[in-house]
Amino acid sequence: MEKDSLFETMKPGSALARMALPTVASQIIILLYNLADTWFIGRTNNPYMVAASSLALTVYLAAAALANVFGVGGGTLMVRLIGQKKTEDAKKVAAYTVMASAIASVVFSVIIALLMDPILYLLGAGENTIEYGRQYLITTSVIGTLPTVLSMSMPQLLRNAGYAKEAGIGVALGSILNIGLDPLFMFVILPEGYEVLGAGIATALSNFGSLIFFLIMFRRVREKSVLRISFKRQKIGKANLRSFYTVGIPAAVAIFMFDLVTIVINRLVVAYGDIPLASMGIVLKLERLPINMGLGICLGMVPLVAYNFGSKNFKRMSQFVSLARMVILVFSALCSVLFFCFADQIVGVFIKDEETVRLGAEFLRARCFSLPFMMIGYHVVNYMNAVNKGPVSFFLAIIRHVVLIIPIMLLMNGIWGLTGLIWSQLVADAVNALIAILIYLKVNKQLTTVQTPAEQSAV
Repeated sequence: MEKDSLFETMKPGSALARMALPTVASQIIILLYNLADTWFIGRTNNPYMVAASSLALTVYLAAAALANVFGVGGGTLMVRLIGQKKTEDAKKVAAYTVMASAIASVVFSVIIALLMDPILYLLGAGENTIEYGRQYLITTSVIGTLPTVLSMSMPQLLRNAGYAKEAGIGVALGSILNIGLDPLFMFVILPEGYEVLGAGIATALSNFGSLIFFLIMFRRVREKSVLRISFKRQKIGKANLRSFYTVGIPAAVAIFMFDLVTIVINRLVVAYGDIPLASMGIVLKLERLPINMGLGICLGMVPLVAYNFGSKNFKRMSQFVSLARMVILVFSALCSVLFFCFADQIVGVFIKDEETVRLGAEFLRARCFSLPFMMIGYHVVNYMNAVNKGPVSFFLAIIRHVVLIIPIMLLMNGIWGLTGLIWSQLVADAVNALIAILIYLKVNKQLTTVQTPAEQSAV
């Protein structure tokens, strides 16, 4: 295929840069539009609106988890098949991914429409926030789920086929549209009191615009890639189907577990009042800067690792893994220092309420030191997805979120209150990083040891 040299012969640093930089740029723009929502809503100086949008965002992120089932599962399988020179199988996987993600998104929309209020109350909504939460969900997670899921799964296919720049442009387009439409709907078209509804409409429309771009791109690269859109039933084979979901489902679970942790944090913080909840909502979004940067680098790494894993070029595969790890650790450490030194000023950009800023700065300083440890965990999980070790990825997600983060949060909150809660992330991620490193060393040694052909086929 057209992009084979990118995977096979280009210098590792250049190849990773070509794949990762557009992805990182798109992840930063995603972050900017998420922060823009918070910033524009914060201009109302209404902490209840900020709190409600933070709660409802959890459901929106669940749609992102759904997209990961298909984007990660289909994307990594597709590029491994390309590495094995099974081009026709890769085309079927690409077409299956698009159709399956569309069907799943419709089912998700129906569920949210039927259970909206119970979900919001479960997330921690109260009488001051429930109506604002409804405004956000009806637009982003009922009407807008189809374009949201497709505009998240299709760029992963583009990226894994070697079109990282095009994938980045499409994601950036949606984000830029969102930033432009936010103030238009929030402060011009809709009346006062409907700012959260305006933010939701802007998000839904921007994802629709992004989807149109990806549909055009798939058609444009159809003749020189494996990317396909088809309404016919795709038979991809039992083995490929199993590989698809054993990687895709754990990838989605990892996002869902992140979502679950956010739910637990919100439920614990809301016990201290709506102002702390608003402060935590701002901090959780600020943390997305290093997280999105790290994810962008890891997502750029995944197709390069998956292709070379499929072609059994383990030396080149390891070069990509080591280089990506070094970059995300350096950047996350730098962000930790900046967040600690300038916490008050950074939080103050988003809201002027003094108590919200004071608490937000305290939260940010406590949580920022967990970032390098968090990045180690994300790096190992993405590596496992690339080398078809979905069950290991699933295990790591369960360990981090269910075994470590949530119990440690509950324990430290119970002993030290809000102070213990905000420091619990550092404790949990430090332990998780150690576990992830040990598992990575074991799996990597098994995979990269010189094998017989029979052993290789069993990997």
